[in-house]
Amino acid sequence: MKKILTSLLYLSVSTILFADNIQILSAVTKDKVINNAEVILQKSGKSSKVTHSKSNGKATFLGFGDTQESTLIIKKAGYSTLVAQCPCDGLTYALSPNMKNLDGLRAVLTWGKYPSDLDSHLAYKDNHVFFDSKRGDKAHLDVDDTDSYGPETITIVKRQKNKAYIYAVHDYTNGNKNSTKTLGNSGATVRVYIGQTLMRTYKVHPHKIGNIWVVFAIDEEGVFHDINAYLGTTKSSDGVKKIMKDILESRDFASQNTLSQSQKSKAESLNEIGEKAYHHKKYEQAMYKYQEAININSKYGQAYSNLGLVFQRLRRNAEAIWANKKAIGLASGVRKKEIRASSYYNMAKIYESQKKYHKALDSYKKALENKEHPAYHKGIKRTKKALHI
Repeated sequence: MKKILTSLLYLSVSTILFADNIQILSAVTKDKVINNAEVILQKSGKSSKVTHSKSNGKATFLGFGDTQESTLIIKKAGYSTLVAQCPCDGLTYALSPNMKNLDGLRAVLTWGKYPSDLDSHLAYKDNHVFFDSKRGDKAHLDVDDTDSYGPETITIVKRQKNKAYIYAVHDYTNGNKNSTKTLGNSGATVRVYIGQTLMRTYKVHPHKIGNIWVVFAIDEEGVFHDINAYLGTTKSSDGVKKIMKDILESRDFASQNTLSQSQKSKAESLNEIGEKAYHHKKYEQAMYKYQEAININSKYGQAYSNLGLVFQRLRRNAEAIWANKKAIGLASGVRKKEIRASSYYNMAKIYESQKKYHKALDSYKKALENKEHPAYHKGIKRTKKALHI
């Protein structure tokens, strides 16, 4: 009897130890819980476990190992599907409502218990959006969180033509400590959404020194540039503003990432898996694999090109435009002009279908500048007619 009781006690304790509790909130409304979201945990070699968030926005799994081998997927109608690698227990996840504007973007910051206050900053010409200046030109701070976990969210409603943008995270709790490691050890994650899709996921690098994490930039053409630089200031928010302004003026968007050969090989392997899924018409599965490849190697041009194609198959226009712009920015070698022409043409067709004829005409012209093709001439003729030119 004693052995049976001991076994039951062990089973009970081990089950509790593997109870994964996550909090699901809205990315754009402070402290708004998301109930009845479908929450899926997947682990290689095991059946997926599915549950739904309760009225308090919490979801619980019992008896499922919370390891790096597990993948968390959160779905709810009207929101972008969130995909994250575990460990997940005790973390907060924020769902982003779908965006309709082709030039819109949302950056959602979440982190762990420490520090209590991380701030999102978005800088662009004549604008700096953060907690003390919540509204800029076609951009705003949706949520400001000061008591750990997040989310803290900035939305670009419509990207401004011929303007570059920089996004950064500041450890406000240690705002004057330029050599702190708290930000690097915070578990901070920035998820970038375009349209109805989680496009990029950036994770802070552990043990990095500095209270500023410059995450990414968007140049005047709308092309993303990963920066991932860790800097320090002793002047809190004013220091952040000065540093971001200097980067904007210098246009120094160089990435600080270093990529090993094993990481490159991993990205190539994921891209190949995505291509196989694409050829079997499993477009959403292909999309996730291409995105995984890009999150490892942000300069992987073939993966961006593939992603642009799969987005068009999925009728995700804003996302397809983003991927094609990045493919244009990365185009090089003997096929440079061919890739650029094809990508501009893909964007032109999307703009034309949305009756954005000025943008369509500009894209058709740029396609023609890179390569001669009858379709480009026809596109120019159609859009000029629509514009009564």
